[in-house]
Amino acid sequence: MTQRLVLHGIGVAAGTASGPAAVVAPAVGVDESEPACTDVEADGQRVREVLADVAASLRERAGHANSETSKAVLEATAALATDRGLVKGVDKELKKGSGVTRAIHDAVETYAAKLRKVGGYMAERVTDLYDIRDRATARLRGVAEPGIPDLPEPAVIVAHDLAPAETATLDPAMVRGIVTEAGGATSHTAILAAQLGIPAAVQVKGVTEALAGAARVEIAIDGGVGEVIVAPSATDVAELTERSRRRAVALAGSSGEGATRDGHRVKLLANIGTTDDAAAAAAQDLEGSGLFRTEFLFLERESAPSVEEQTDTYTAVLRSFGTRRVVVRTLDAGADKPLSFADLGPEENPALGRRGLRLSQAREELLDAQLAALAAAGAAVPDAELWVMAPMVSTVEETTWFAAKARAHGLPKVGIMVETPAAAIRAKQLLSLVDFASIGTNDLSQYTMAADRMQGELAHLLTPWQPAVLSMIRATCQGGAATGKPVGVCGEAGGDPLMALVLVGLGVTSLSMAPGKVSAVRAALRLHDLDTCRQMANYAVDAPTAADARAAVLNIADPVLRDLL
Repeated sequence: MTQRLVLHGIGVAAGTASGPAAVVAPAVGVDESEPACTDVEADGQRVREVLADVAASLRERAGHANSETSKAVLEATAALATDRGLVKGVDKELKKGSGVTRAIHDAVETYAAKLRKVGGYMAERVTDLYDIRDRATARLRGVAEPGIPDLPEPAVIVAHDLAPAETATLDPAMVRGIVTEAGGATSHTAILAAQLGIPAAVQVKGVTEALAGAARVEIAIDGGVGEVIVAPSATDVAELTERSRRRAVALAGSSGEGATRDGHRVKLLANIGTTDDAAAAAAQDLEGSGLFRTEFLFLERESAPSVEEQTDTYTAVLRSFGTRRVVVRTLDAGADKPLSFADLGPEENPALGRRGLRLSQAREELLDAQLAALAAAGAAVPDAELWVMAPMVSTVEETTWFAAKARAHGLPKVGIMVETPAAAIRAKQLLSLVDFASIGTNDLSQYTMAADRMQGELAHLLTPWQPAVLSMIRATCQGGAATGKPVGVCGEAGGDPLMALVLVGLGVTSLSMAPGKVSAVRAALRLHDLDTCRQMANYAVDAPTAADARAAVLNIADPVLRDLL
């Protein structure tokens, strides 16, 4: 009989759930008894056919995806399966004499190392790459592909890691929760789980070992705090059920504009990436979009989208939101999200290279086309509240350059992203040149703490509760106050009900998040007045550690808030 065990990881999708654990079978791995390659051409063709079959199956899944974002993830993974670099890597291993499964394994490891070095978006693709490897290996060995087992009843999915290809087609009616040993707070799986409203926790070390060999084990999860209970007691399940009930009560009546208890207004907005996201978010009770990621139009293409294609997309997004605000981030690509049609060459440290606005300065025609399309969309929807901002801005020169270009196209509201310590420290000077700023807490945490946001082992450094990160946010808000310019947050921190109070106390005027998190944040704000939020902010910034910061804030929060976490 499995013993009760309490494990802790990182909560990435709030909510509580319990049910039987459905463990994702591990990949079969290399066939150690396979013969060495003696015919490179024949074996290479066999591998290419298998990879093509994997790509086809992923595209078929894309047709049944549960959102446009999920569809885009699956199609991007399918394209990766037949990537020329991967295929060439397999041929190279075959020429060494490796068998077919060993050749795929070693070629993928080489490719994965390159993606990790690039960092950012491309580092996130490593999980996709391993999923392709495991599916192809299973086909070559004639066994079932790894993946989520058939679910005869609603269950909690448990895996070492979960590929986006699996998460993208989950049925929320059958999946009560997701628990993984790997992964990160900003991984595709975490984002998709939050969008689907499925409680999820990542970096839960030891969970698969605890379930090994057991026929049927119940498991409980609190996706808000990252707590997982293997073989929970009846009391544990009752407490989780009661927590869910209290959460529903706390959320009841959470509607309308965002504001503190004493009426201080805070706009609550949605992060979106596609027209499908826009339509879904616009149908919900929120005040617009604080981050429209436009790079989905550009990635995985051989040529840049035309002005007409971009105009159609931006127009559709603006029409979805009507008169509500839409903040568009111009192309955030480059070294961490390479574009085949805008390759600036290899870089020693791509995460610190020519990404975001730096790429736009090197390839001005891409930005000019995007700004022209945004201006045309704004003209087509004259009642829209269109704001445009540039990513990865660090200096006065960059700010001046972007603002001049955007205003030359007649765009009414021009701003910048604050993602680097340089921009935070010099916020007053930068904001004197533009109309607003939006803080990207994910990258700001990464650059402030010098910790790769994709490396799960560094999650303790990447939390926005780090006092150093909070100090950067405070400096940015002080720059906003000095210039009379609004400062928003569009990183993951904005969707944390407890952190939202601190951000408002620091001076943040709008919060943008996954649409499903808006209700909890709105409820949290209405439990507290502005003075309390400011007190929380002071305690958090002055705390010696991230854990101390969170504990100090939670200690003075309304007790009902715990039911929203």
